[in-house]
Amino acid sequence: MDYLFLVLGLAMLLVAADLLVDSSVAIAQRAKISNFIIGLTIVGMGTSAPELFVSVSSAISGNGDIAVGNVLGSNICNTFLILGVAAVIMPFAIERENRRRDIPVGIAATLLFMLIANDALMPGIAENTISRLDGIFMLVLFLAYMCYVVVIKGKNPQQAVADADEETKSRFTGKHPALLWGVALASLAGLVYGGNLFLDAAKSLARSWGMSEAVISITIVAVGTSLPELITVVVAACKKNAQLALGNVLGSNVFNILMIMGVASTIKPINIVSVTIIDYIVALLAAVLTYVVVFTFGKNKFDRIEGVIFIAIYILYTIYLLLGL
Repeated sequence: MDYLFLVLGLAMLLVAADLLVDSSVAIAQRAKISNFIIGLTIVGMGTSAPELFVSVSSAISGNGDIAVGNVLGSNICNTFLILGVAAVIMPFAIERENRRRDIPVGIAATLLFMLIANDALMPGIAENTISRLDGIFMLVLFLAYMCYVVVIKGKNPQQAVADADEETKSRFTGKHPALLWGVALASLAGLVYGGNLFLDAAKSLARSWGMSEAVISITIVAVGTSLPELITVVVAACKKNAQLALGNVLGSNVFNILMIMGVASTIKPINIVSVTIIDYIVALLAAVLTYVVVFTFGKNKFDRIEGVIFIAIYILYTIYLLLGL
């Protein structure tokens, strides 16, 4: 039954996240909020909703390893697997904005997370804990980053509006407010229930397989909650618009660390037991290698050979985790 609940919980997360984004976009449009702001906030964060609800639920229930492992695993999956698949399907350019802003911010956020979450490396500290103060600090950094993005995009308003128009289409546009709010509330309930169902099944499977909560969250839970990004990226790559994949992944990775971990640890401090320093190093390696590909093979381009290398690294890391059981 745990397998069924795992799939059922994941399906509820994905469907509810999709409906919540669409209904929220339509509500925001009715409220005369600009497409630019909608695209930057609601749509931009929508694909990370499953990670948010799983990590927050895990933190509240005292399962810190699942909360942290989900974020680390999702970022590793996003970079090595999803970007790798996108590059294999359709090699794409790495634009100046990605090189100068998005990739460095991703590296900095990952390094910060690594330092904050590994207190035990410091003399006299026995436990790894992400405190409420750490969470507030990450949220402040996230808000500062979002404000910076708004200012930068404001320098090219025509492109910002064009990008937002592409992002803010909703199947519920023009529908009655009662329907919009009903769908939004039902979707929110679906995210909460689906997240709890998925989390409980994952914990039960971890115990039955003899796996630590950290390993199952970095592998199964992370891949499951990264499905929205994977679907978005594959569709974009097949439509020969794979560059969108890079922006989606980079934004999602920063959101996962600063926003999701910030919210989760602000609600309840997170104790980390079985997530190892190797897992943080692999996440940092993923962020750094995204910058390295700017200079290898085709300059300022993510080539197929680099995509194959990224996928191979992800497979090897997964094998390492499973062999460590």
